[in-house]
Amino acid sequence: MNITLQDIQNAAKLIDGKVLRTPFMRSLKLSEISGADVWLKLENLQHTGAFKVRGALVKLLSLAQEERKSGVIAASAGNHAQGVGYFARQLGIPATIVMPKGTPFTKISRTEALGAEVVLYGDDFIAARDHAYEMAEQHGFAFVHPYDDEHVIAGQGTIALEILEDKPDLDALIVSIGGGGLISGIGIAAKAIKPDIEIHGVQASLYPSMYDAYHQVATDYTGEQTIADGIAVKEPSANTHAIIDQVVDDVFLTGEIEIERAIQMYLELQRIICEGAGAAPLAALMQNKETFKGKSVGLIVSGGNIDSRMMSSILMRGLVREGRLASLRISIPDMPGVLATISKIIGDSGANIIEVHHQQIFSDVALKQTQIDVAIESIDSKHVRKIVEALSKQGFQTRVLSSDKAGAEDEVF
Repeated sequence: MNITLQDIQNAAKLIDGKVLRTPFMRSLKLSEISGADVWLKLENLQHTGAFKVRGALVKLLSLAQEERKSGVIAASAGNHAQGVGYFARQLGIPATIVMPKGTPFTKISRTEALGAEVVLYGDDFIAARDHAYEMAEQHGFAFVHPYDDEHVIAGQGTIALEILEDKPDLDALIVSIGGGGLISGIGIAAKAIKPDIEIHGVQASLYPSMYDAYHQVATDYTGEQTIADGIAVKEPSANTHAIIDQVVDDVFLTGEIEIERAIQMYLELQRIICEGAGAAPLAALMQNKETFKGKSVGLIVSGGNIDSRMMSSILMRGLVREGRLASLRISIPDMPGVLATISKIIGDSGANIIEVHHQQIFSDVALKQTQIDVAIESIDSKHVRKIVEALSKQGFQTRVLSSDKAGAEDEVF
């Protein structure tokens, strides 16, 4: 591929007034926490909730009249699908979208609401893409690739033009990598305008395809489901890999828990709804603070299309990790008044009981003993420890069934 700054500037003219020029805002809170001067490019505010509308529109506008008449097909985990569907409807182009079977319901319903026909096929993007190729051959559809296409990459690169117009002295950008179209377009434009700017990519550790290609390593691939489904690509593109080798300074990996925490931070600190792929750059920043300390760093918040149930689970799990929500298993004698005593100890310690479960029949404790599980709201993990210590001083053996360390074994006091 030979994509130039001029191509990206031409793409910017094509989409001007049709695609939202999203804000590039400074985050004081994230700057304080990370030690960098953090700026956020809010692509989650696009019409379809993600940056993909940019490349999709540029590609659709490049099609000949006969191609538009025959219709288009795309393979996508959701955001590219909505981008294609949104502008295909506006341009009067029939659209079919092939999605992996595990695609979040919210992305499926939103794509269908845009008038596109959705076909669910395969367990991952590669399987969906191959099926879309077959359908394109059978029905004469024009294939709109989510990243391996010059027009799409040029469209995504318009993000960098806006960023450097807003903040020309930016030191670095951190961009999520799935297939590599977003970071390729951003890297080409940003390096052409400001050659000394640092471009850093990030992938979910469960899908390290471009990380492996870039660093020439072989990371174990497990095929597990990732919260960052928008960047869950198993095979690197040769075209975007070649571009990334030229314009990207480093590629990081980040884990599932780190991405969860980043989603929670965006919501709680910035009131920003962000999906896993969009939160990965913040996760990478928090894991590599020394690399970015003192620098002005732009994070691409690439999308906000997250399932509400997943968001709820992330927030609850975050409360558990921080000790703001904890479950205590307490051994008590089976006699009247003990539960009141337990409640008073917890209440006097400043916590709030939100649930109590008493189990004696299906238990391995002695007949005159029983166990209760008490869910409490607390300030943090230190507060939980103080509550447990207060219970143990009164002779109640207590286990913390949840703690601030994800995956930690039960703590016994």
